[in-house]
Amino acid sequence: MRESADAKKRRAKKIIDGLDRAYPAAHCELVHANPLELLVATILSAQCTDKRVNLVTEKLFRKYRSADDFAKADISELEEAIRTTGFYKNKARNIQAACRCIVEKHGGRVPQTMEQLLELGGVGRKTANVVLGNAFRINVGVVVDTHVARLSHRLAFTRHLVPEKIEQDLMALVPQKKWAWFSHLLIWHGRRRCFARKPDCAHCEVLALCPRLGVKELLPRPKTGSNAAP
Repeated sequence: MRESADAKKRRAKKIIDGLDRAYPAAHCELVHANPLELLVATILSAQCTDKRVNLVTEKLFRKYRSADDFAKADISELEEAIRTTGFYKNKARNIQAACRCIVEKHGGRVPQTMEQLLELGGVGRKTANVVLGNAFRINVGVVVDTHVARLSHRLAFTRHLVPEKIEQDLMALVPQKKWAWFSHLLIWHGRRRCFARKPDCAHCEVLALCPRLGVKELLPRPKTGSNAAP
């Protein structure tokens, strides 16, 4: 029997409550002191761990302290400074393009609307949602990273694969005031319990509410061939 929209909302609320209790200190794990640092760190986090990004930005933010610093940076020096985050050439260009736009159009300050953030070089909805939700406490959408996408499928919150469509499904399930917090809860759960390959279902805090989509991957596959049991 297919789950109704109302039933899914009720289950989502219970899951949020359970994850609230499990991760009361959940937060953005990209170390930053201001909106600009968070913007740069989020751009660097694409296909890179937060741990690696934090190692890189510890030195990076001592050298480049403003949008103008990044905008005027020697591109080869910037590339070298962020090399270990991967895709460093594209990331350096995106950071510099974004910061030039911030300097030229926003007086050196990171804008606070989705529309303005999306006009910056290399900034998509995920990055914009991270900045708005964490730097400005503005809930415009839900951050959909690899953890959020994976858990959204395992918890049967969505059937979509495109991040923008996953986000729309999650926004319909979760109260707007909790959008940023909800993404933190799923990210923390994905990193600490609901792993991609071997989720720790035995200790999962919300297992009773999970359709167990991910557990199927762990069940023994039936034997095939002439030696298979009848």
